[in-house]
Amino acid sequence: RGEDWIARAVLAAIVAIPLAEALLRRFGTGIAGAPLFVQHLVLVLSMLGAALAAREKRLLALSQLHDRLPGALKSIASVLAAAMAAAIAVVLARAGLQLVQSEREAAAVLGYGVPKWLFQSTLPIGYALIALRAVWCAGSTWSTRGAAALATAALLAVALRGPWTPEQLQTPALVLLGAATLLGAPIFATLGGAALILFWAQDTPVVTLSIEHNRLVTQSLLPTLPMFTLAGYLLAEGGASRRLVRVFDALFGALPGGSAIATTCVCAFFTTFTGASGVTILALGGLLLPVLIGAGYRERQGLGLLVGAGSLGMLFPPCTPIILYATVAYLNGSTSISVERLYAGALLPGIALLVLTAAWGVAIAPRGAGARRRFAAAEAGRALWAAKFELLVPVVALVAWRYSTLVEAAALTALYALLVGTVLNRDVSITKDVPRVLSECALLIGGVLLILGVALGLTSWLVDAQIPDQAVEWVRAHVHTQTQFLIALTLFLLVVGCLMDVYSAIFVVVPILVPIGAAFDVDPVHLGVLFLANLELGFLTPPVGMNLFLASYRFKKPMSEVVRASLPMLVVLLVGVLAITFVPWLSTWLPSRMAQ
Repeated sequence: RGEDWIARAVLAAIVAIPLAEALLRRFGTGIAGAPLFVQHLVLVLSMLGAALAAREKRLLALSQLHDRLPGALKSIASVLAAAMAAAIAVVLARAGLQLVQSEREAAAVLGYGVPKWLFQSTLPIGYALIALRAVWCAGSTWSTRGAAALATAALLAVALRGPWTPEQLQTPALVLLGAATLLGAPIFATLGGAALILFWAQDTPVVTLSIEHNRLVTQSLLPTLPMFTLAGYLLAEGGASRRLVRVFDALFGALPGGSAIATTCVCAFFTTFTGASGVTILALGGLLLPVLIGAGYRERQGLGLLVGAGSLGMLFPPCTPIILYATVAYLNGSTSISVERLYAGALLPGIALLVLTAAWGVAIAPRGAGARRRFAAAEAGRALWAAKFELLVPVVALVAWRYSTLVEAAALTALYALLVGTVLNRDVSITKDVPRVLSECALLIGGVLLILGVALGLTSWLVDAQIPDQAVEWVRAHVHTQTQFLIALTLFLLVVGCLMDVYSAIFVVVPILVPIGAAFDVDPVHLGVLFLANLELGFLTPPVGMNLFLASYRFKKPMSEVVRASLPMLVVLLVGVLAITFVPWLSTWLPSRMAQ
């Protein structure tokens, strides 16, 4: 399809431009406005990918309640959720059009005379496509789609043409939005709708949302998100997972629980690059669960270990949530934090969680699981040699970062992952597999950045309404010590991790959290690490932890069975998170050594 090829071309350009700029710089020249072009191509990719996600019915939603309803009620729920999403997308498209009109009048250019508004025009186009596809995907019959279209028109008529003032409609609109969320409306509709309603009630122009969306997606470090994610997807597509499992199995398989150690390490490796534990579970679950069962683990034990290990890589470089957290925290007043310091601070806690998970796998290993074989140095050597290119991926990323910008390092990492699969190992077809991987990556990134764009709009309202200041005052009045604050924060973030993906949580929660942490004298790096570690734990927390849903889908198991399987891992990781929370030097020792 045409839009798939456009999305693939845009993603390829996002990778190619930083590489070309780095190469040309060696010859004393370069591409005028290269960073600006890349940042605005990310904006284009975000809206194209979101439109693809809407077409494939893969926009993330908080609730799956509509799937459990009987036939007629399910159709009604789908119509209402689709109508709310479509109505919000229409208003956001209108706001995007207003932004484009103002930028055309400003006549700003990126370089070589290319106007900025040309890239920003994807905002109204993308939202318009999302609105149309929300209505189309409301059902499989014309009557259902017609009902969704009529409901969308009715919502817009009441909001824009009704006799009521915005203040009068605020509470009913928020209640209706909450109901639509429960019935399956996408997360972007929940966050974007809340921001629209709140700004609307204050008589603030809705173009503010498009301005914030544009400001977020054109952040200087955001291009690393699609590039590192693409590297992870390319590695998962070929035989890298099998080769890495072979490496860790050869190194640790002779030990009791060696298969569990190998599984833990492989999951952490892949999540480091994809930034999303769900991708790891979906991509590697089918390979790793049989390995664990073959080593003598019960299916429930293997399932629980995979659900827990899926999120471990989020604290290792170059995982993108750390980059985003550092960026958002810096923008909200935490000037002492940086990507480098946060990576350093997260390293020891990440290792601690990895060791705890592996130790649990060893503790529950079947008796004699490691005694059936001996360590074979020759096999370990062969496995290491077979996986040499994959094992060099983090080395390439970190060395490139040492001698260039983080964006250029991410581009080189993506290119290296492509070469590993298509040229060096030749297990990824450049004509069949690469286009599909590019589309999948664009779809995922589009869905995530769509949420982040509207989340920043909601954050803007929170700041305008002085919610962070009020939150600081309230917490100070009810929480009196740093220990009490850390306990309350842990409980709060567990709930957040259940309900939101890590990227949305960063943009919605961090602007409120940073000033509160400063008020209780919590080190900014420590605060960032415990925030991310708690979200990792939230992905496993019943009843709605994201990893639980994805594991249920991937392994075709009832949700209740996945929850029971993951409870031991939840307790194990909770111990690790509490250690990270109440032993600050785990997070602060390496950054302090760097400063010296």
